Amino acid sequence: MASGGLACVKYLTFFCNLLFALTGLLIFLVGGMVQLNYAHYSNFVSDHIWTAPIILMIVGAAVAVICFLGCCGALKESSCMILSFAILAVVIFLFEIGLGVAGYVKHSGLQQLMEGQFNSTMRHYKERKDYQDAWTLLQTELDCCGTYGPNDWEVIYSNKTLPPACCSVINLSEAKECTVVHATQNGCLQKLLAILDSKTLILATVVLAVAGIQLLTILFACCLYRSFRRSYDHV
Repeated sequence: MASGGLACVKYLTFFCNLLFALTGLLIFLVGGMVQLNYAHYSNFVSDHIWTAPIILMIVGAAVAVICFLGCCGALKESSCMILSFAILAVVIFLFEIGLGVAGYVKHSGLQQLMEGQFNSTMRHYKERKDYQDAWTLLQTELDCCGTYGPNDWEVIYSNKTLPPACCSVINLSEAKECTVVHATQNGCLQKLLAILDSKTLILATVVLAVAGIQLLTILFACCLYRSFRRSYDHV
C-alpha cells in the first residue's frame, strides 16, 4: 500500500501524464493544420522544410502512445512501466530539442532556399501543368505577382504578357490581357515568407510550452520510480 507521500507523487505523475498526452495532441493538431492549410505551397518551399509538419504529427502520435504507458505505470504502481515511460519520454524530449535546433538553423537560410524553388518553378512554368496551377493558386490567394514583382515574368513571357492571376482586375477598355501595367506590384516570395515566419513563431511557442510540461512529467516519473523502488526494497 502506498504511503501518503508516494500516493501524492503517483497522482501528480498521472496528472502530468494527462498534460503530456494533451501536448502530444496539440503537436499533432498544429502539424496537421499547417499541413492541411499550406501544403499547396509545397512547390515553393524545400522538401526538407516541408517535412516538419509531418514529423510533428508523428511525434504527437508517439507522445500520446507513450503517455498511455506512463498513466498505466502510475496507477498500477509498476516501476518497470514508469522507467520505460521515462526513457521513451526523454528520447522524445531530446528529439524535439534537436528538431527545434534544426528548424532554427534551416530557417536562417529559408529565403535563399525558397528563392531557388521560386526560380525553378518559374523557369519550367510552361512545361509543367502542376507548376502552372501552383503559381495560379499562389498569386490569386496572396494577391502577388512573380518572385519579387511582375517584371520577373519577362523571362517567361517575352511579349510582356503575364499570367492572368497577376491581375486581380483588368480594365477591358485599356487592355484585354494582363500586363505589367495592370498587375499587382507585390512579389510573392516576401508574402509567403511572412506567412511561414508567423507559423514558425507559433510552432516555436508550442514546442517550448510542450517541452516545459514534458520535462516536468519526466522529473515526476523519475521521482515516482525511485519511490516505487524504495517501497519494494522495504517490503
